[in-house]
Amino acid sequence: MIKTSNQSALALLLLRWTPGLVFLTEGIQKFLFWDSLGAGRFAKLGFSHPSFWASFTAGFEIACGSLLVIGWLTRSATIPLLVIMCIAFITTKWPEWMEKGFWVFAHDYRTDFAMTLTLLAVLLLGAGNWSLDAKRRRI
Repeated sequence: MIKTSNQSALALLLLRWTPGLVFLTEGIQKFLFWDSLGAGRFAKLGFSHPSFWASFTAGFEIACGSLLVIGWLTRSATIPLLVIMCIAFITTKWPEWMEKGFWVFAHDYRTDFAMTLTLLAVLLLGAGNWSLDAKRRRI
């Protein structure tokens, strides 16, 4: 089956929206639920200056997530989000793997794994035709 231009554009839109909307909402929640998802979470993980790092991370999640949703500077927006995913892996998932074993880790990492691969796909494929990046190229 040959994909039409509109089918490809829709597929790339959905591919962008998946991590974009997740990061956008997670960044907002870091501010809404400061004690459990913001600074409190970063303090629990052992970060020095947890308020700074929670705000810094949330700001990037909101900004880059929004850029993915609208398809503006799409490839560039994936880079900070991939860095966030790597740091999350190192600070939360790797220790879990070492303490609880592969299968517990694999279960808990499934969403992060899907998000990371989706971000890599967006980085490689770009925003698609239904994006501000595409509109900018046509001007």
